[in-house]
Amino acid sequence: MAYDYDLVVLGVGPAGEKGAAQAAYFGKRVACVERAPEPGGAAVHTGTLPSKTLRETAIFLSGYRQRELYGLSVDLKADTAVPRLLSRKDAVRDQEVARIRWNLERHGVTAVQGSARFVDAHTVEVTGAGGSPRRLTGEVFLVATGSRPHHPPDIPFDDADVDDSDTILQIDRLPRSMLVVGGGVIGCEYASMFAAMRVPVTLVETRPRLLPFLDAEIAERLRGAMQSLGVTFHLGQTTRSIRREGGRGIVTTLADGQEIAADKVLASSGRSGSTAGVGLPEIGVQVDGRGYVVVDGDYRTAVPNVYAAGDVIGFPALASTSMEQARVAVCHAFGFTYKKQVSHTLPFGIYTIPEVSCVGHSEEAAREQGMDFVVGRAFYRDNARGKIVGDKDGVIKLVVERATRRLLGCHIIGERATELVHVGQAVLLLGGTIDVFIDMVFNYPTLGEMLKYAAYDALGAIARSRAPA
Repeated sequence: MAYDYDLVVLGVGPAGEKGAAQAAYFGKRVACVERAPEPGGAAVHTGTLPSKTLRETAIFLSGYRQRELYGLSVDLKADTAVPRLLSRKDAVRDQEVARIRWNLERHGVTAVQGSARFVDAHTVEVTGAGGSPRRLTGEVFLVATGSRPHHPPDIPFDDADVDDSDTILQIDRLPRSMLVVGGGVIGCEYASMFAAMRVPVTLVETRPRLLPFLDAEIAERLRGAMQSLGVTFHLGQTTRSIRREGGRGIVTTLADGQEIAADKVLASSGRSGSTAGVGLPEIGVQVDGRGYVVVDGDYRTAVPNVYAAGDVIGFPALASTSMEQARVAVCHAFGFTYKKQVSHTLPFGIYTIPEVSCVGHSEEAAREQGMDFVVGRAFYRDNARGKIVGDKDGVIKLVVERATRRLLGCHIIGERATELVHVGQAVLLLGGTIDVFIDMVFNYPTLGEMLKYAAYDALGAIARSRAPA
């Protein structure tokens, strides 16, 4: 059967864009369908880029980096802060939307605006705004419809001052106080951002510690840094109710009976796959209770010609991994030998204040797996560039196999952590040892130089462990 296209992509976020471009690069006829007026998905419009842009703007407007470094106190005007925050976010969004459109055009990808629903395994019906439905047929489909904030039924999202991670970007004022429910990545990022702008922030988290996938030492350093910004923590606590109460604003009652009143509540309760209305179960594609598409190791669903990638398949739900998943899915679907798997060495970047990033084994994971290891650290306060930028609390931590000096993990909290971690990632990918850092010549003064001194510290730990008692 002759199809309209070799590949039809549903959703033009990071996964959809890169999957479409990958197939078109190798000469396939590609169409992509996006229900929103503009491409980009959550990464561009409600998640990754907007929140990171707000973070940088908040740091600038609040004078966070200059407070202790130059002894300057920046007067943050609440009435002008939000318009400036949002204008910068919108500018970055518009530039990225233009880039995505250009990328699809230069690859010859047909862009269709509307909501798609499967009619059968090779056909979708697209309904546009005010237009007649049209059908597209394809040999292969890539579902990359992303995710949306999860709304637990006990949280009153119908209240204008109770936000999720999407609606918080539509704020019209700087709140007098804020309560964040959920100490995951999104909750911690927004809590630190608003605290930097001198908003009193309270964070409630069910688990006894923040971000349990992080190295415990790094997570505790982050908690301390956020506490210094003015964030109050209630860890190991659940919320019993959230309600509006007279002149007190939004009142949250914790499980232990404690009440916390706030001007604004951000409920960061995770996300769900955006699969409603796409018609996936009707053609045999399995979707779990949270709306995520079930796929195999090649990102293929139970229907052989239908693949899925990105946030719509769940963890790790990062823009970086979503792009790679889509590329792998397309290469597998058409038999391209270009890219066969997503790297198992994945970096995590958390854009809190300060930044956190990690790759490889944490100290706890190495211990649980019975590895014989040592730890090496280098501190920003001892680094020339660290002194220049005024970061006194940052640290680079290396987890190193004792016998071979092979790098097992790299964990960083501090300025430019999400950039620095890629040096550790490269060594991990190549199975390298910390001798790489010892042998490297780093620019001076740079933060990267700390990798050498963390390696020296690890060598010292190895030597001490071998010294006679």
